[in-house]
Amino acid sequence: MAGGIGSRFWPMSTQKFPKQFQDILGVGRTMIQQTYDRISRIIPNENIFVITNKEYVELSHQQLPEIPQENIVGEPLLKNTAPCNLYMANKIAEADPEATMIVLPADHLILKEETFLKKAELAFEIAAKNEYLVTLGITPTRPDTGYGYIQFVDKHDSDYYKVKTFTEKPILEIAKSFLESGDFLWNAGIFIWSVKSIHHAFEMYLPEMTQHFMACEYNADSEKSCIELIYPKVQKISIDNGILEKAQNVYVIPADLGWSDLGTWTSVYENADKDEDLNAVTSKLPILTYNAKGNVIRMKNNNKAVVIDGLENYIIVDTDKALLICPRDHDQLIKDYVLDLKNLKKGDKFM
Repeated sequence: MAGGIGSRFWPMSTQKFPKQFQDILGVGRTMIQQTYDRISRIIPNENIFVITNKEYVELSHQQLPEIPQENIVGEPLLKNTAPCNLYMANKIAEADPEATMIVLPADHLILKEETFLKKAELAFEIAAKNEYLVTLGITPTRPDTGYGYIQFVDKHDSDYYKVKTFTEKPILEIAKSFLESGDFLWNAGIFIWSVKSIHHAFEMYLPEMTQHFMACEYNADSEKSCIELIYPKVQKISIDNGILEKAQNVYVIPADLGWSDLGTWTSVYENADKDEDLNAVTSKLPILTYNAKGNVIRMKNNNKAVVIDGLENYIIVDTDKALLICPRDHDQLIKDYVLDLKNLKKGDKFM
């Protein structure tokens, strides 16, 4: 899934070039390329699909030339994650009605790739043999209020457990109680199921959406025009709210993957390499820092020398069109900055 806009990573991530197509950590590969690199170790290119906004289809082709062109699919409208999951399940089922599929966000960091692949293989095995909706749950390391939580039923020592509840982004006190209880995991948005199982779930919990998508013939010449016709009628809802919170056959595999959804500049700072002053710097330019500690520094390579003096725990991001300087603990306000800039008079071309 590669359709998000990633406005919390402004000014590096923009509507025309969102974060999944950026090398956020400065490692030489973009987020979507790293996701491809990881899963292509166990799934052949012809079985890998990308679903994105139609605006990013060509960009996806450019960044992932290994994937067949017809496997990169553009959504005509942003409708959250339930419709794109059903769309892809229908395309895959048309090619192989016995298929089992894995759903991966294109912009997540996974440091422990070998562990991830082992857990994914286990999930495929479980989902192929049972009518289960399987998810990977991340072992929480802190009471984070920016993640969803999965509570599981711990009745036996097992590699996987039945899910009891999903909770979206709790307040801090509740997040702390979740960690203390020991039976909660972070929801990473990684799902594994057979096309039959997920179709049954959509038929039960989102029947109207199922009916809309049944109107189309998949992997055919008419598919694109049919999808454009039905998408305005389709409900905008996440797969979590629409299916997983209601279904009784959801199972979770606990997994310590070195995972982050890289949802904010602070999460980038936490996962990036740092210098002796704990600054996370990605730049080929000469950058001099004095009394500067704990900063995220991203400078576009435009032959401009940079001197930073006296800043501590700041986000400093320079691009062709914008410069952001704000405290790291204000990173949740970046969406507001972007909105305020958009509300400026049209003559002020900042965006």
